Amino acid sequence: MGHARPRRKYLAAKLLRIRQALRLSQPKLAERLNIGIHITTSFQSTRLAKTEPPLCVLLAYFHSGIPLERIIDDDLELFD
Repeated sequence: MGHARPRRKYLAAKLLRIRQALRLSQPKLAERLNIGIHITTSFQSTRLAKTEPPLCVLLAYFHSGIPLERIIDDDLELFD
């Protein structure tokens, strides 16, 4: 069988920091990223379970201009 991918330690925390920096509620962030509220609601449960968000959520951040490598790379700071 294949090997499990390594988990990102700070991914959920970084996404939360982005939302807080923008001062947006989850529904407002979903609207801004043009993703459905059901996705962010399920992501909230995902974040609490300390698993990775759906790829469509990460892509939405990328398409809004946030460098994806800053979000997913634990060795990079989110903001300089």
